[in-house]
Amino acid sequence: MKISVGIIGVSGYTGLELIRIILQHPIFEIGYIANSEGGQNISDLHPSLSGVFDLPIEKADAQEAAKKCKLIFLALPHKSSMEFARKILEKGVKVIDLSADYRLSQENYENNYAPHTDIKNLKHAVYGLAEYAKDSIKNAALVANPGCYPTATLLGLLPFLPFLEEESVFVDAKSGVSGAGRSLTPNTHYPHINENIFSYSPFSHRHQIEIEEKCQIFGNKSLRINLVPHLTPLTRGMLVSIFGRLKTNLDPLELLRNRYKNEDFIRVKDSQVEVANVASTHFCDIFATLRGKDFYINVAIDNLLRGASSQAVANANLMCGLEYCLALPRIACK
Repeated sequence: MKISVGIIGVSGYTGLELIRIILQHPIFEIGYIANSEGGQNISDLHPSLSGVFDLPIEKADAQEAAKKCKLIFLALPHKSSMEFARKILEKGVKVIDLSADYRLSQENYENNYAPHTDIKNLKHAVYGLAEYAKDSIKNAALVANPGCYPTATLLGLLPFLPFLEEESVFVDAKSGVSGAGRSLTPNTHYPHINENIFSYSPFSHRHQIEIEEKCQIFGNKSLRINLVPHLTPLTRGMLVSIFGRLKTNLDPLELLRNRYKNEDFIRVKDSQVEVANVASTHFCDIFATLRGKDFYINVAIDNLLRGASSQAVANANLMCGLEYCLALPRIACK
């Protein structure tokens, strides 16, 4: 039995990645795709889909999407998603939101983004980090897909929270340029990003508060996260390095292996991780080591997949009563 799903926001990289994954899915089929304009075929917008998938793009309409689908992915900018989500949920259709609109408490969202216009559904949204919220995701009507920096940081850091000595943790994070979106900016212009690397929004990136909030929720730990993101001349991928101090000596790899022994897409490595080994996959690779009580946690994910689209499909699998792993990409590009 097939399940019809839709994607609102097919113009960007995450929308394209959703299409690629769902086309390989044994149960999901795409019944609706839309953006703000409509009026063209998806293969005109993304020529890589020519001869593979040629569904017309419709102008985004929540009511129309809800008529055709059992679940809708919203691959939209923040502030845009909440209006669509509210209308779709009113029709009894499930929603996975890839924006930030339902990831945070009202206070944290409004302090970092904009006034929230769907407080009712915000209170019931489930944060879609499956390794820590599988049961809640299975019963959810609305899942907030985690951000890419929080996904990598939380998967590496959360097992260590009970053993932290200090309240401050430093996160050095490096992302492929696709993380900045498809629209051209001075920072993503080829002559600027090529053979270059630079930080942006140090200690002020919006994902910083997302990491802090989820450490409190999943680990009952109030932390000061000091996040310094960097843009790199990679198309895709993310490398996160986390630094802090523990109360006691322990075997960090044993701790990680015990926590993730039943998680097929978390790979605990014996040495430093590499972006090339996870690019184009749903895997999260983690390594950790100590110097005395000082720790170093090293995490690699694909920012477009584990940090966005494949994570959304994994959450959709759980919401629809399917196996978590269905259609999740496993083969790295290198």
